[in-house]
Amino acid sequence: MDKRDFLKGSATTAVALMMGLNESKAFADDSVPRTNWSGNYHYSTNKVLQPASVAETQDAVRSVAGVRALGTRHSFNGIADSQIAQISTLKLKDVSLDAKSSTVTVGAGIRYGDLAVQLDAKGFALHNLASLPHISVGGACATATHGSGMGNGNLATAVKAVEFVAADGSVHTLSRDRDGDRFAGSVVGLGALGVVTHLTLQVQPRFEMTQVVYRDLPFSELEHHLPEIMGAGYSVSLFTDWQNGRAGEVWIKRRVDQGGASAPPARFFNATLATTKLHPILDHPAEACTDQLNTVGPWYERLPHFKLNFTPSSGQELQTEFFVPFDRGYDAIRAVETLRDVITPHLYITELRAVAADDLWMSMAYQRPSLAIHFTWKPETDAVLKLLPQIEAKLAPFGARPHWAKVFTMKSSHVAPLYPRLKDFLVLAKSFDPKGKFQNAFLQDHVDIA
Repeated sequence: MDKRDFLKGSATTAVALMMGLNESKAFADDSVPRTNWSGNYHYSTNKVLQPASVAETQDAVRSVAGVRALGTRHSFNGIADSQIAQISTLKLKDVSLDAKSSTVTVGAGIRYGDLAVQLDAKGFALHNLASLPHISVGGACATATHGSGMGNGNLATAVKAVEFVAADGSVHTLSRDRDGDRFAGSVVGLGALGVVTHLTLQVQPRFEMTQVVYRDLPFSELEHHLPEIMGAGYSVSLFTDWQNGRAGEVWIKRRVDQGGASAPPARFFNATLATTKLHPILDHPAEACTDQLNTVGPWYERLPHFKLNFTPSSGQELQTEFFVPFDRGYDAIRAVETLRDVITPHLYITELRAVAADDLWMSMAYQRPSLAIHFTWKPETDAVLKLLPQIEAKLAPFGARPHWAKVFTMKSSHVAPLYPRLKDFLVLAKSFDPKGKFQNAFLQDHVDIA
């Protein structure tokens, strides 16, 4: 054992003893990777605590001067980073279904794909899923991660109650029914209130779905038909490389109980029905994608774009996303399109989705139905960071809100005016974290937490 390993081991043992836990419970040592999922972001600390219960989470929070929660590492920026320590929630994955109230209480670290299988077996479903089922419930809700659908709010809108450990190690539960306004400020909490340990989600009876794909929808059809196009299914996504004035693919996910098993028309707003299974990125194999061609399957095998047991999307990539008011969506699309020749060389694909308005203070869809413009970039960090200010400038007139878990360059001076309840959120966060234990550089730069 060299000196570095000895010091690391001694520090680990000392903190574990101070916490009253054995070393294997207190720390995940090298089992939690030190980069995010795509490898574009390296975390600043090697100290990762991995509690397996609420009580262990309390001890973990009390043991450190600064900490951030870490889930499935699916954020593409520093929102989960810490200079001191991280608490992985991946061992918090218990599931308790209350069929009578149509709710399920889950550990924050469980992945949506794993939860969905358990719910479906009991006859229940969630209202929506993101394109990737690989993400944790806690992390997705904390960042307002979403799926698509004119009537579907982001994943956090299913939350009925949230349990978290505050900076002093105390446990708090805020619920929609009991805590109203404070609850609305806590669900999309950006990790600023504490370490989320459990969430209670609204569920509904399970349902089956189909998925069809159309090719080459002209952007001109969006000018007068954007609501009809995005409302043509329970969940709809448009994919574009910004060339040739069109969406190269239109993915329409339909519920069978809403007519989704009927034969799709051969034409859809001048787009043509695909007869083979496709990946959103045309030159990628479609094996990893959920089934298409109008075959019937359970909700959790159609709502995501990618299957749980495959590497999703492109793998090594960057992601960026901006939310604009839906009623200005067409103009926002055309504004971005003017940059097509500088965007396309660095782009895998852009996805356009609709997200319903909600009442969660820090949600990108707070109080406005939104069109989400998502960019999946090639792993070319320098080029993307130079390009993003141009895109942000084009979308600034639309009040574009950046996705909290994606790559963007807008500072707090630009972000703050976009959130009417930001000051209330900062007060709420300070009430649970008066000394800034959960602060980090990301929150200071983009949310003005100081």
